[in-house]
Amino acid sequence: MTRYGMVIDTKKCIGCHVCAMACKTENNLPNDVWWNRIFTDNGGEMGFDMVGGSYPDNLQFGYIPVACQHCENPACVKVCPVGATYKDPETGVVRQDYDKCIGCRMCMSACPYNGVRSFNWEEPVFHMDYAMGSKDAPEHQQHVVEKCTFCYHRTSQGIEPACMHLCVGRARFWGDLDDPTSEVSRLLAERSHKRLLEDRGTEPSTYYLV
Repeated sequence: MTRYGMVIDTKKCIGCHVCAMACKTENNLPNDVWWNRIFTDNGGEMGFDMVGGSYPDNLQFGYIPVACQHCENPACVKVCPVGATYKDPETGVVRQDYDKCIGCRMCMSACPYNGVRSFNWEEPVFHMDYAMGSKDAPEHQQHVVEKCTFCYHRTSQGIEPACMHLCVGRARFWGDLDDPTSEVSRLLAERSHKRLLEDRGTEPSTYYLV
């Protein structure tokens, strides 16, 4: 079985937010909605870089891009009462069926990765008067939960996710984690890496090279 995942090289990420903008444009995200956010590893909100360590001799600084982790053991899928959140058996990607979603937001409560899902309380509003990005991107609806799809409308056609395609620092890598010859598998074999909140048992499919 194919198990898609992403590897992010934290030594190459420059915090330019191009991946976040590429995601927002490609998926025609509503105002104030971000599926992909870039934080500094010392805390702070998106857009507010924070330096850690001690001044002046031991300052530390780095970026951590965060989106849905597309877990192998997703907590969100277990709690969805209608099957709107599910793991695609062919790719391992955690997907969201907007037409099934009843807006209970239990998936948001169960997910340990705060902020990777958003809920459209109102009818989605956009800065532009016309849709941006791909015509194949899913249409946004009121009273549903949405999140990163690993650009399913692209990857299902053999095209890499938008965030990886436009990464300035070439810090993102995409592929089949179950294929030992894939680039992502090779990188994980060669480099030290980590995953977010590994103690929660969700088995994320996003890895960070350190």
